[in-house]
Amino acid sequence: MPFTHFENHAWNLPEYFNIAVACTDAHLGTLTENRVAMIVEDDALGTSQATYGELAASTSRFAQLLRNLGVEKGDRVLIRLPNSLAFPTAFFGAMKQGAIAVPTSTLLTAEEVLYLAKDSGAMLLVTDKAMWDGLKDKLTGLDSLRHVLLAGTGAVISAAGLNVLDLETELAKIGQCPPSRETRSDDPAYLVYTSGTTGYPKGVLHAHRAMIGREPAARHWFDFAVEGDRIVHSGKFNWTYVLGSALMDPLYRGKTVIVHEGRNDASGWLRLIAKHSATIFIGVPTIYRQILQKTASGRDDVPTLRHCMSAGEHLSDEVLAQWRERFGMDIYEAVGMSECSYYLSENKFRPIRPGSAGFPQPGHEVRLLDPETLEEVAQGEEGMICIPDDDPGLFMRYWNLPEETAKAFKGRWFLTGDYARFDEDGYIWFLGRKDDIINTFGYRVSPHEIERVMKNHPQVADCAATGEEISKDKVLVAAYTILHPGSVATADDLVVYAREHLAAYKAPKIVYLVSDLPRTKNGKVMRQHLVPSLAVARSTL
Repeated sequence: MPFTHFENHAWNLPEYFNIAVACTDAHLGTLTENRVAMIVEDDALGTSQATYGELAASTSRFAQLLRNLGVEKGDRVLIRLPNSLAFPTAFFGAMKQGAIAVPTSTLLTAEEVLYLAKDSGAMLLVTDKAMWDGLKDKLTGLDSLRHVLLAGTGAVISAAGLNVLDLETELAKIGQCPPSRETRSDDPAYLVYTSGTTGYPKGVLHAHRAMIGREPAARHWFDFAVEGDRIVHSGKFNWTYVLGSALMDPLYRGKTVIVHEGRNDASGWLRLIAKHSATIFIGVPTIYRQILQKTASGRDDVPTLRHCMSAGEHLSDEVLAQWRERFGMDIYEAVGMSECSYYLSENKFRPIRPGSAGFPQPGHEVRLLDPETLEEVAQGEEGMICIPDDDPGLFMRYWNLPEETAKAFKGRWFLTGDYARFDEDGYIWFLGRKDDIINTFGYRVSPHEIERVMKNHPQVADCAATGEEISKDKVLVAAYTILHPGSVATADDLVVYAREHLAAYKAPKIVYLVSDLPRTKNGKVMRQHLVPSLAVARSTL
């Protein structure tokens, strides 16, 4: 028996639709126009905010700036910014011009940014002045990149072959702006990068219709039922999860979002909730666990809070139980992926069953299929989560990877690679992937990418990466490494090397030196057999 949804939902997919217009200009002339859309609490720069009217104006000026620089429909705009008002200005402004926004993490190394710029073919980069010095001499060999817009404070430093401009100065020069470029629902809107199986990140291209594909989440995860909701989100805008839940979805509905830039402080999230009378808090399980472990706060410290949400990694029964006891409310969990955002979630209409991912949101025809036969598995049996190819929330294609795209679709189904089972009441129990992706602190990390980088070390002969659970719900990236004969490198040396060449969340926290790797008869590394007892030495940093 298929469990697709428990409430009918008809997709209203217009021919023409633009995410940026829907999240900004659509509020002009309404009661929401003068409402605060976003507040940014920055440890170094203080508090800044923008109303919906101000955000509509800044994004329109950004779109016009792109026109002036020759950025056309379909051109890529690479965005590498911290949580700031410049991020929505660039992200939505690019889409208003019909360009494709490419958000990237500020944690990436210069080498990783160079790869994304090259792979996406970005014509323009938007970044912060504080980050530019580490990038300006590394962006070489890029035929497409022409312009750089720098946000933040400080001087504008030029770079050979690039037109480097101050973002705020250029926006201030622009007066009247023509209407946003008309886009169809199926036109490309944004390109996000996720861990790939080749050792390189792969681009996931989404259309403007993705916004409509997430509409059911407004009631079946967010609980956007109260006028004037104010949301504190603990994430960074570049992540797919946060792009939706802290940027597009709340602004589409006229809510106020509060984000933070600076050091992660468990008590700081509670201070933000209290300071801004927030009604909704969104984080990853790690954040909830830190609040419980590092603070003594409870319900009385956040009296306005009424709804809590989590995604990115599994929320343990223990954290849920402790949160209920301390704060007197549930945490509603969701499961998603870069290709379809969040489409499974718990909600207020059904009791939470700890460990379950809840239900497919209305409209998402989720089936559990045998990936070989495409036949539906019986209730209670394990099957691959499959989504029909006409789901408006589903991505368009993998960027520059037609073979990968073709492999992901079979018949009328997108094969997610994730497995789950339905119980007798229609709850879905998420079992995860049968591949090697490492889930660590809410991030999905490809072991192949780690191995590719580690093998570039001149003294490394071979390497295999995996996740190591060091305590309940705490997984660290571990690298099992074989050195070349005669090498004098230590495990600590390799940890330092990893930090220099990989984003912090990808870099192995543990490096083991081993004499061999467990393999199948065909030579494939058996990651399930990578255990610390194999090591002849390990890192101590």
